[in-house]
Amino acid sequence: MKTMSFQASLAAALMLAATWLASPVSAQTQSPPAPAQSVAQPAPAGPTPMAPGASAPATQEPSVSTPAAPTAPPAATVSTTAKPDAAAVAPAMKELSPWVMFMSADVIVKAVMIGLAFASLMTWTVFIAKSIELSVASTKLRSALKKIAEARSLAEAQMALGTKQGILPSFLTAALREARMSAGLSSDAGIKERAASSFSEIVRAEQRRIRIGMGVLATIGSTSPFVGLFGTVWGIMNSFIGISKSQTTNLAVVAPGIAEALLATAIGLVAAIPAVIIYNHFSRVTKGYLELVSRASGAAGRLLSRDLDRSHGSVHSRAAE
Repeated sequence: MKTMSFQASLAAALMLAATWLASPVSAQTQSPPAPAQSVAQPAPAGPTPMAPGASAPATQEPSVSTPAAPTAPPAATVSTTAKPDAAAVAPAMKELSPWVMFMSADVIVKAVMIGLAFASLMTWTVFIAKSIELSVASTKLRSALKKIAEARSLAEAQMALGTKQGILPSFLTAALREARMSAGLSSDAGIKERAASSFSEIVRAEQRRIRIGMGVLATIGSTSPFVGLFGTVWGIMNSFIGISKSQTTNLAVVAPGIAEALLATAIGLVAAIPAVIIYNHFSRVTKGYLELVSRASGAAGRLLSRDLDRSHGSVHSRAAE
């Protein structure tokens, strides 16, 4: 009996010892799956019994760290994808210089710009040509008026001027021709009236000649802003069409087209403002020159009047003798 009780006690002790030894191992094997459930897939509702000597839990630890590793690549991929976008935007920001805008403009806007540039070239050409012409004409006329200031007759005035061509010799020639054609007529008033009519025709012809080019300046000054505005409207219209096609309202997309359109208005103003200023300048200078022409007409008329009075005086003196 004592032997059987001893054996039973020994068996119970061995079972308790086995139970005590097996409880830490099962605790170790069942504790790791809890983090895996939050990272990977959810675990089943009931825990699965595992053998105490199983080595499967040891192989599950790499699977716990592997889900965290793929978290870094998405950040890298985001940064790499962001860099090409910035690189794609950078080339689109081109330099908007006047020449680049002109070359990138629409055909009609280019034609407007070229026409306005040609108009500006014509403005400065007329300015240089008319400046030289008015300066030379005014200098010659002043010199001619000084030469005939002491002349007593039309013949002396012609001798003082010689064979030079100009507005004053034209007045003297017209006066002499009228006096010759009216020889034998006793009415001096009629001769002077006919001579004044000839002088008026010469003055009007000189006015038309000296105003050549002024109409071009007036036309350029009055129409260039509107021509440039037409180019601007056309360019902005194309920009809005580009917005509708690109389906974006980004300012970088429409800014080049608007800048090209505004360049047409700028060129129009560059052509119009100098044309208006030069036209006003030539209006004053031309008015001064025409005053000199009137002085020359008056000088020729006075010389004709002296010749007529002198001829009538000589006739009266002969009749008295």
